[in-house]
Amino acid sequence: MESEAAPYIGMLMAECCQVGLMIISKQAMSAGMSTFVFVCYSNAFASLILLPFSFFFHRSEQRPQLTFSLLGWFFLLALSGMEKLNIRKISCLAKLVGAMVLIAGAFVATLYEGPPLLNRPVSLHTHQLSIIGEHTRWILGGSFLAVDCVMASSWAIIQAIILKKYPAELIVVFFYCFFITLQSGIVTVILERNLSAWSLKSTMRLLAVLYSAVFGSALQVGLCSWCLRKKGPVFVCMFKPLGIAIAAVAGVVFFGDTLYLGSLLGIIIIVLGFYSVMWGKAKEEKKINDSQFGSLQSPTQKVPLLANHAKETVNFAA
Repeated sequence: MESEAAPYIGMLMAECCQVGLMIISKQAMSAGMSTFVFVCYSNAFASLILLPFSFFFHRSEQRPQLTFSLLGWFFLLALSGMEKLNIRKISCLAKLVGAMVLIAGAFVATLYEGPPLLNRPVSLHTHQLSIIGEHTRWILGGSFLAVDCVMASSWAIIQAIILKKYPAELIVVFFYCFFITLQSGIVTVILERNLSAWSLKSTMRLLAVLYSAVFGSALQVGLCSWCLRKKGPVFVCMFKPLGIAIAAVAGVVFFGDTLYLGSLLGIIIIVLGFYSVMWGKAKEEKKINDSQFGSLQSPTQKVPLLANHAKETVNFAA
């Protein structure tokens, strides 16, 4: 029997994989690897990994046939159902408030620095360069992150639609990575004219591509797709701010980053918002399960009443 905690564990694993991907890809691109080449290679290797596993894993399932319409949805998914909200119910209100708290916590952790709590020695020259870099790229980075949030939400909704039409997660993920490889390959050939950019001789480049293929694309997207089919797009999207908290903790523990008050406050707010959303989800699921259990029990509960009524009728006739 499938554990009820499995989707929660799956999304936590997916967010940890995503944080690891950000760290190792940053190292590779800081060493000179092209962003376009990195995306193309990662999804190409992920496609090769997923091709045998996906069709083997879903070999015994009854699936709809692959049509041009479904392939079009796969292509749209690579290029890019929400839950109903009733504010009169306390569970829905908890999810709404929790979502707002999650967003607020993400903003606090990202935009507010505050005084350092755990210091790391940094030279004055490096500190000045980091301040200049942050101010010059803040607007551009913020714009890209806003676009990424919109695209991630669209991705979750489109994939939820696809999984209803074609409930085979690994095959969907395979086509997702395959079409990303084609799309990014075309863009890379046009924009990256230097042939040496395709080289994987550097150990860091090779490790980054392999990690991204296995954990960043195949495992992470596979877990998200499975959780999408089980819980829906809202459930998956609610875990995204947790990546900020995981990244902040990983940076302090493994890389000696400075822990600021803003990061700590943001993590606390994110955790509170997350638990509020999860409490609302659990409350709704319990109500649904209770109603289903009650509907199954109701026919058996009516039998003794009918039997007693019949018995009383017989006694009265006697």
